[in-house]
Amino acid sequence: MRHGKTINHLGRTASHRNAMLSNMASSLILHKRISTTVAKAKALRKFVEPLLTKSKNDTTHSRRLVFAELGNKEALKELFGTVSSKVANRPGGYTRIIKLSDVRLGDNAEMCIIELVDFNETLLEAKNAGEAKAAAPATRRSRSKKKADAPAGEAVAPAAVVETAAPADTATTTVQEGETRDEAKADEEAAS
Repeated sequence: MRHGKTINHLGRTASHRNAMLSNMASSLILHKRISTTVAKAKALRKFVEPLLTKSKNDTTHSRRLVFAELGNKEALKELFGTVSSKVANRPGGYTRIIKLSDVRLGDNAEMCIIELVDFNETLLEAKNAGEAKAAAPATRRSRSKKKADAPAGEAVAPAAVVETAAPADTATTTVQEGETRDEAKADEEAAS
């Protein structure tokens, strides 16, 4: 039975796994988004989120703790510089895993993208637009009274008429089997 065994060993020894997660975390911090397998992304999330929480408190002690895990000075500067300022007001959940539809060719492994949530500009813009739309005053009353109360002096445009049938002057061509559309059009023009 596997009760209480929560660590995914990823088919590696402990030293190999720690080195791999450290390198992946450095790449994630530097590039803000990396592509990997779903299993590695879930293991990376458990590894990197405590480091992001420690980066909120910029002290020598927290820098040393994070450097002991990462071992990369450039990633440490980036983490305590730009990343910590963006995640400062977020209470956890700093990463997002987006599963991709394709799989890896060699072993059919499920692929995904893991990214830092606060650095995806398109989703942030969509969220801000949704908040602005929701900020419009909502009313429980129907808005049909405004149309009925329109002054009599204003002219109201008639409703648009929509045709459901094709126009009569549309030419149609019948294409025989093994014949291209251009050949069929040339045959019909020759016949008429």
